[in-house]
Amino acid sequence: SNDAAKAIMTTDTVEKEYALEVELDGKTVTIGGITKGSGMIHPNMATMLGFLSTDASITPELLNEALHTAIEDTFNMVSVDGDTSTNDMVSVMANGLAGNATISTEEAEGFAVFKQALYIVMMNMTRMLAKDGEGATKLLECTCKGAPDQETAIIVAKSVIRSPLFKCAMFGEDANWGRVLCAIGYADADFAIDTMDVDLSSTAGTLEVCRNGAGIDFSEEFAAKVLAEDEIYIDIDLKQGDGSAKAWGCDLTYDYVKINGDYRS
Repeated sequence: SNDAAKAIMTTDTVEKEYALEVELDGKTVTIGGITKGSGMIHPNMATMLGFLSTDASITPELLNEALHTAIEDTFNMVSVDGDTSTNDMVSVMANGLAGNATISTEEAEGFAVFKQALYIVMMNMTRMLAKDGEGATKLLECTCKGAPDQETAIIVAKSVIRSPLFKCAMFGEDANWGRVLCAIGYADADFAIDTMDVDLSSTAGTLEVCRNGAGIDFSEEFAAKVLAEDEIYIDIDLKQGDGSAKAWGCDLTYDYVKINGDYRS
């Protein structure tokens, strides 16, 4: 019934599904996934459910390896509200019906393709989780490149995406570059801040807000157009190495407070 469906969805507002096909060993292999979660979503997963299935023929050991590799760059890089819950699960099942030669070693032909395909499915599921965060009006995607190493890039991207002040600025469509630099500055990692560039972009264009660690002049009128869109990209270049990472989140709105203020267990 519709009432039962709504109860299962809780505060999710849309169903979250993604699938793709790739060719392995001359066979078409399908990977599909569904996920659920809207609040209490924070790195290291949280109140979130993810179920993936594929018809690829692959050993359980390598399927598990592919899943754990993708988890680190997808579900563990999303934060809706900074609250980690006690509950989470992501599973993947393979039935081998595609008929490809079984992937049984890391060097096997097709394993790299399978891992990339699984990542793409899970990355899109992660974006759906962030965009449908409780009360959210905007998806935020932060990319940090030019870091001394990947770990630093991960820490910086996560720090920005989970900053309450930055999330509020994005809800208010305010190109407050200081909020970005503040979140980068208190990130628990060792790097210089006087070389970095920061851009805010959307389908309306790219707004340069920081160069070499300092704010630069920009058009408030153009900034308003860029930030009026429902998907905002924060691009950070530390210019100190080859490390890079992406993190996903959403803005912090009045509705988030209302949803959780009205909640009763």
